[in-house]
Amino acid sequence: MLTVAEAVERVLGGALPLAAERTPLLDALGRVLASPVIAPLTLPPWDNSAMDGYAVRAADIEGASLTQPAVLRVMETVAAGQFPSVTVGPGQTVRIMTGAPIPSGADSVVRVEDTDGGLERVTIRDGRGSRRNIRPRGEDLKSGDTVLPAGTPVGAAQIGVLSSVGAASVDVYRRPRVAYLGSGDELVDLDRFDEALAGRKIVSSNNYTIHALIRAAGGVPVNLGIAADRHDALREKFEQAAGCDAIVTTAGISVGEFDYVREVLTGLGAEMMFWKVRMRPGAPVGFGRIGNVPWLGLPGNPVSAMVTFELFARPLLRRMQGYSRLHRRPVPVVLEEPVTINAPLTHFLRVVVSVRDDGTLTARLTGPQGSGILTSMSHANALLVVPEDRPHSRAGDVLHALLLTDDAGTSAHFSL
Repeated sequence: MLTVAEAVERVLGGALPLAAERTPLLDALGRVLASPVIAPLTLPPWDNSAMDGYAVRAADIEGASLTQPAVLRVMETVAAGQFPSVTVGPGQTVRIMTGAPIPSGADSVVRVEDTDGGLERVTIRDGRGSRRNIRPRGEDLKSGDTVLPAGTPVGAAQIGVLSSVGAASVDVYRRPRVAYLGSGDELVDLDRFDEALAGRKIVSSNNYTIHALIRAAGGVPVNLGIAADRHDALREKFEQAAGCDAIVTTAGISVGEFDYVREVLTGLGAEMMFWKVRMRPGAPVGFGRIGNVPWLGLPGNPVSAMVTFELFARPLLRRMQGYSRLHRRPVPVVLEEPVTINAPLTHFLRVVVSVRDDGTLTARLTGPQGSGILTSMSHANALLVVPEDRPHSRAGDVLHALLLTDDAGTSAHFSL
């Protein structure tokens, strides 16, 4: 069996970003730029005031104080969106608002708090604004600068910058269309929940969690439904995945009598890259390619399916969208309780990570760790990584965890 790291390397090997597509700026949130954006203008386009106050000559206010104020004649008032019509000469000033262009002759802005706020003549009681409080032309960007390079993930700040240079639409990598399906004669969708209530069937929770995980990873889910435990039914589902960029299946990949996925894929000419990984939960996980389309076969147990999606499918989908940072970074956590593993495999245990007052992260198990206990996954905000050579860990020991949600690092109270 491959190690987890070896399996990840095979999944990502040869994976490339998808083709670029043009999208409206506001629809680019959460996407990755496929082309650099070049500034067609300079920002700010003129020297402007960093605050409300008075544009002055430094020579007129240096040394000004409460006991020896400077008194200047106010030539005009310039609001943001207006332009000055006068040049500031000795003993003169222009009353100016934040963002308004600096008048010719001025080299400083005195904040209004350091004056008496005069409209015709102003008394300046502090010279600390000398040669300050001016935002120079081109301080942010110059025409021809690369605003954002290709490969930049687009967040709120990037949206703002792109709008400021007129990028009403941008090139981003296409989101992968990900076909997914479950298999098993015992499974039904929610529209047949009455059969689950009657004890005859089981709701295919995997189809719902995988759909959500694909969306959370930035992909476009394509639901192929549930395949019966028959060769022809599975083959038909795989054929329906034509045109998708990746395929994810759950169940049917172990060594059971009715686990036909491997046989069907072989019949379709798939290249199988691996079939098992040295991990728990999720050892029976497969990866291959049907032509150029990657296929990931996740276990049927609900927790195993979610853990293996996190480790293998999520990084693959991020690579296809142009991200360079593909994996969650392990963080050190202090165990709140002893942890024991019973097999020489890398374990990924469901835990709740909390933050102590001193900033230390701690971890406690969500309870029983059976791979079919989906509720324990719903309580977890992280996966504790237990190396195969650490069969026993004591309370207070330090291991590493993969934080699955922002909740692990948030607090109910504001503090600095």
